[in-house]
Amino acid sequence: MIQVPRDTMARFEAVLKRKGMPLGSFGDYRKWLRYYFDFSSKYPESRGRSEQVRKFLEKLRDKNQSEAQRRQAAHAISLYFEMQREEEPPQCNEIPSSPPQRSTCIVPQSPPRQRKSYYSEAGYQEKSDSPEWDEVLGKLAAEIKVRHYSRKTLKTYALWSRKFQRFLKNKPPQELSTADVKEYLTYLAVKCNVAASTQNQAFNSLLFLFRHGLKREFGELRDVPRAKKSLYVPVVLSREEIDAILKHLSHPFSLVVNLLFGCGLRLFECLQLRVRDFNFDAVVLTVHGKGKKDRTVPLPEAILPELTAQIERVKALHEKDLAAGYAGVFLDDAVEKKYPHAPKELIHQWFFPQQSLTLVEETGELRRYHLHESLLQEALYVAVRRAKIPKRVTAHTFRHSYATHLLQANYDIRTIQTKLGHASLKTTMIYTHCVPVRTVKEAKSPLDF
Repeated sequence: MIQVPRDTMARFEAVLKRKGMPLGSFGDYRKWLRYYFDFSSKYPESRGRSEQVRKFLEKLRDKNQSEAQRRQAAHAISLYFEMQREEEPPQCNEIPSSPPQRSTCIVPQSPPRQRKSYYSEAGYQEKSDSPEWDEVLGKLAAEIKVRHYSRKTLKTYALWSRKFQRFLKNKPPQELSTADVKEYLTYLAVKCNVAASTQNQAFNSLLFLFRHGLKREFGELRDVPRAKKSLYVPVVLSREEIDAILKHLSHPFSLVVNLLFGCGLRLFECLQLRVRDFNFDAVVLTVHGKGKKDRTVPLPEAILPELTAQIERVKALHEKDLAAGYAGVFLDDAVEKKYPHAPKELIHQWFFPQQSLTLVEETGELRRYHLHESLLQEALYVAVRRAKIPKRVTAHTFRHSYATHLLQANYDIRTIQTKLGHASLKTTMIYTHCVPVRTVKEAKSPLDF
């Protein structure tokens, strides 16, 4: 096993003393650091420090280390990274940003970077062979941020713009014309056989690119083959089918599905709920929906005990994190700047936090993020098959079922529109195709009702 340099271990122990760690835990913390050095020498990082730490903790789990031991190991590594940030950039023969790989001369460590925005996930910052296109993509990203569009919108628009760039083989952006767009949309419909929604998504992305990235008029598109639009009728589950699925879901996935169906939430709306969004006095939930539009929905009384129990779990986990010295939770960039101490306040905690901690590569801090949607989707896939439901069920199916069940209970269509957060009534009207319509054959005067 590779050994940690003596001077590095001495500085690490000094950090443990300064942090007030119990003397009896020093041996364990030194052990975890040695294990991490040895792991890093065998498996050099390829996707950044955060990914390497995640793999290291997975390795400990495979070695039957308990959750408490893995948490302690993660804390030891975060203190080691904190020690690096506090020190001057190392010279030759000093410790690097990641454990040495049996080398005597190390490249000096670069200064710590500022915490980056989550918008970098969209990939628009990736450089291509054309600096002109990179500049246009930067302008497009800036326009999207000014309008406070979601990260998914930025990712989608940047993706289609890059595909358009490759299709035109890096044709200079200033030479683009409406004919180029027509040719690309025709290619998608005829050669790629994309769905109508996919073609419309590409059209909207290029429209935004022209108007706000290139600052030019888009022009009219005529005689462009359009992908055939299918009549989509949402999949709806009966109450018996929903109960059958819930029987095969464990916590917290069962509570997520209860909120999706009981409140008509989108998946991202549910997973990004915070403790402060629940008003148990008024039995109301505040939902932060698409387009930065908030709405309120009644809390299902049937699951109120489960909701309060979940808040107690989050509170206990939050206090445990603070006691261990972890940084808190991830917040939106603007919220973190406005409330620098918000991570230590319970009201800002995610209602469905992840069990594992995430390392912030730029700062070396360990923080807790909300439950990832892929975990719910995997659990739901298994539960639907165990319940033997012969339907294509996704997380959004429960939102469709919410609207349809309200319609069957003779709720007003505009009331349902408000609860779903739809901007247009036409979107809500699709649910009238899911249930039989009861009409009166003979018309009567309203005075006779």
